[in-house]
Amino acid sequence: MQCLLNLCQRTLFMVINQRSFRTIFKHSVLTMSLFASVPSFAAEKICAIYPHLKDSYWLSVNYGMVSEAKKLGVNLRVLEAGGYLNNDRQKQQLALCTQWGANAIILGTVEPQAYEHNLKNWVGNTPVFATVNQLDLDKEQNELLKGVVGVDWYWMGYEAGKFLAEKHPKGSGKTKIALLLGPRTSGGTKPVTTGFYDAIKGSDIHIVDSFWADNDKELQRNLIQRVIDLDNIDYIVGNAVAIEAAISELRSVGKTKEIGLVSIYLSHGVYRGLLRHKVLFAPTDKMVQQGRLSVRQAVHYLRQLPYEKHASPGIKPLTPSTLHDGTIQESLSPSKYRPTFSVKAVD
Repeated sequence: MQCLLNLCQRTLFMVINQRSFRTIFKHSVLTMSLFASVPSFAAEKICAIYPHLKDSYWLSVNYGMVSEAKKLGVNLRVLEAGGYLNNDRQKQQLALCTQWGANAIILGTVEPQAYEHNLKNWVGNTPVFATVNQLDLDKEQNELLKGVVGVDWYWMGYEAGKFLAEKHPKGSGKTKIALLLGPRTSGGTKPVTTGFYDAIKGSDIHIVDSFWADNDKELQRNLIQRVIDLDNIDYIVGNAVAIEAAISELRSVGKTKEIGLVSIYLSHGVYRGLLRHKVLFAPTDKMVQQGRLSVRQAVHYLRQLPYEKHASPGIKPLTPSTLHDGTIQESLSPSKYRPTFSVKAVD
């Protein structure tokens, strides 16, 4: 009798378990089919290459890219060439991006014509997005270019020249300036120079001398010291690195009130100079926004979403009396931000 009872219990247990298993299996199949109907995407891998990270201009671009990469959930790798003269190093970095398996490359070129006829040699068929600096390509190489972010730096130079020309129109008295616009042929120096010269035509602005060097703090400081030794300079017009150096150098020799400072673009140091009335003028092309736009272009292209292929923030002229929080937030990284070279997508 006890054996019969045990057999009945085991039989009943098996029936219940079979029913439970069928129920669980049915729900498991349903769950798996639901997940199967949802497409899964591996996070995109984007490689960004800068000419350098020596000043806060490219630091702010970096902040914009990093914040947008985190927002959109992509992997971002950042490389920097160390200066506008390091063409070969940047080419090697392009090759590194392809070896890493980048789905897209954002390129801030060290020189406009650096890849005019050979971009494919370094990136293969990887889509390229130009950022900040002009990238000139022949017809064959241009097939790789899927987007451009940046402003025409002619107008950055023009805005700086316009500011001075309006202060010193023809007949107001000869005004002497020294130009320190950066490397002679790299980056945006050529269009900046052209724009500045065009803007001062017909004014009483007279260029005493022009000095050229990479955007390196010590190199620019040495040039500033040479300029200070010149006679009767009324203004120094320069890149942000030069203007930042000029603030401290003029203070040390007691000439802060004798020589006015005009920057051709904005940086954290130039911004502080504007706040303290040590810098008279600087245009901004909104670097943080440019970094965000470049990452957005690449991601939208890879995800086959609509995007603006030629994106350009409006240039904003800044003086000590026209500093608006919104413009600064679109231009400069937070004060405690440090360069970020890698962003990993969150699973």
